[in-house]
Amino acid sequence: MSDLKKIVIDGNEIEVDGAMTLIQACEEAGIEIPRFCYHERLTIAGNCRMCLVEVVGGPPKPAASCAMQVRDLRPGPEGQPPVVKTNSPMVKKAREGVMEFLLINHPLDCPICDQGGECDLQDQAMAYGVDFSRFREPKRATEDLDLGPLVETHMTRCISCTRCVRFTTEVAGITQMGQTGRGEDAEITSYLGETLDSNMQGNIIDLCPVGALVSKPYAFTARPWELTKTESIDVMDALGSNIRVDTKGREVMRFLPRNHDGVNEEWISDKTRFVWDGLRRQRLDTPYIRENGKLRKASWPEALAKVASEMKGKKVAGLVGDLAPVEAAYALKQLIEGQGGNVECRTDGAKLPIGNRSAYVGTAAVEDLDTAAMIQLIGTNPKLEAPVLNARIRKAWSRGADVGLIGENADLTYPAYHMGADRQTLTDTVGKDFNKVLDVDSVVVVGMGALREADGEAVLANAMALAEKTKSKFLVLHTAAGRVGAMDVGAVTEGGLEAALDGAEVIYNLGADEVDIADGAFVIYQGSHGDRGAHRADVILPAAAYTEENGLFVNTEGRPQLAMRASFPPGEAKENWAILRALSAELGSVLPFDSMAQLRQAMIKAHPHLGEIDQVPENEWTPLPVKAMGKATFVNAVTDFYLTNPIARASQLMAELSANAKARNAIAVAAE
Repeated sequence: MSDLKKIVIDGNEIEVDGAMTLIQACEEAGIEIPRFCYHERLTIAGNCRMCLVEVVGGPPKPAASCAMQVRDLRPGPEGQPPVVKTNSPMVKKAREGVMEFLLINHPLDCPICDQGGECDLQDQAMAYGVDFSRFREPKRATEDLDLGPLVETHMTRCISCTRCVRFTTEVAGITQMGQTGRGEDAEITSYLGETLDSNMQGNIIDLCPVGALVSKPYAFTARPWELTKTESIDVMDALGSNIRVDTKGREVMRFLPRNHDGVNEEWISDKTRFVWDGLRRQRLDTPYIRENGKLRKASWPEALAKVASEMKGKKVAGLVGDLAPVEAAYALKQLIEGQGGNVECRTDGAKLPIGNRSAYVGTAAVEDLDTAAMIQLIGTNPKLEAPVLNARIRKAWSRGADVGLIGENADLTYPAYHMGADRQTLTDTVGKDFNKVLDVDSVVVVGMGALREADGEAVLANAMALAEKTKSKFLVLHTAAGRVGAMDVGAVTEGGLEAALDGAEVIYNLGADEVDIADGAFVIYQGSHGDRGAHRADVILPAAAYTEENGLFVNTEGRPQLAMRASFPPGEAKENWAILRALSAELGSVLPFDSMAQLRQAMIKAHPHLGEIDQVPENEWTPLPVKAMGKATFVNAVTDFYLTNPIARASQLMAELSANAKARNAIAVAAE
């Protein structure tokens, strides 16, 4: 039953849910209320007092609209709807007073402050403040904090909105930040001067409404009006977070999150946010050919001719890497299968069944985690595999959900009931009687670590049996951004990686850097960075990274999303699909498309659901036949969060973060 109430805001009568706060009701009415401490995704603090409004017939002073609910308003004398004014003289005077107070101690750093041009305090001082101050006292100053290599602090600018404290405590699940002192001595600080231990900490940079918390790697490199902004998709994990890529000239300067309630809300992980320095280092910018054991630079015609001559008449295999867009996987499949070869995208050996989308994607959307009352994790550590998805599970836990974990026990930022670490625990769980949990929404999440061993398909079948028995939704948590899309276009071989590479004389490696290729075969590597794949290659074809070409990525819940080009590939590097199209002409079996548009048309004709951008298709539930599993314990797929792909491994900052995390996790030994 909805609790709808009528309310008059600035002369407009609207009907809203009584549980709404006044600030939300004003938003419904299309009226903007200034705020510093209020944030839709955090608890209400009510301490900045910028959102004051006048409640007619209420107390003779302005009320904080973020902390007062519509249902708490009194009706008029004859039962008329309550009246709220957001632009009366009382409100205007109150806002000017609050702004004057906020600026008493705020330093005039605007010309040298990194937040300049994107600062809420600047914007609201212009819109709601006054052009003078009555305070002549000296400003107080506070010492800066060391929060680690990501977040730079200028605590003298802090206005104590506590957004960073609430975010780290509620969303990121760490307890290092808080406020100490009272009155003039009140300041935001970290517990015993600790640095932040979270892979979501970069979000406090976006949340900070002033320049107190800014990005350390990005500091003093660009102003917002110099940047070209491109809306795109992140590929650091399989969640497919929505991001904005800011470029200056040809260089990517930073990544920011975009709001998408169904995927990442408005958060991104630190790897997503800070990996941009990896896009500049270790780049492949010209073709190479290996001669007498050494690589030498070559021209495109020479490199393509060499590849074509090696491939003709030989047994060929194609590998699809973790960061390859769907178009590249589709083009490679057409090219290699046209030569009579096999293509494989499950390079980590995951036993994902071919063609059964409910088994390699599942039936749950990421949003289903929010409302679940029971979440069962199998062989996964979402904190390392998809931190933003982990924050969603934490949100469900904070609302009362129970989380069960079968697999390696780890700190997930919320208490999870550890049921056991081996296959036997899963068998026992499937065998239980589940009358109690059948009437609640529940989700079973199975990770890649559980599916990579020899009995991976049996584990998957048992996990699906558990989901079916408990009437749960089912989610396969992938670790590779390009995997689901490559599975969708059929870039797979019956029998997996071993069957695909069996007897192959030539291996075409499309950015697969997480796999070791044995000696013997002739290897062509097409990718963006000089990583493991390029070291093993006999011919290197330089390709674009994910910010340098348009591409389609399907995330872990099966939602196709478009990544847009923000800059151009360095040197002579080309877009992935274009390299494959040029090579097909050299081989004499030309692929039937000359542009990205034609390629997409052919691909969507063959796989129509890929055309439904930003939609999660319904997958028909097809459980696998249950088989007996082995005896082993589950091992998680990701051990080092910061170094999971070639772009991250090329980043100096990711290397520093990885070393810090290792040092933090090392067992502390007392001094001798």
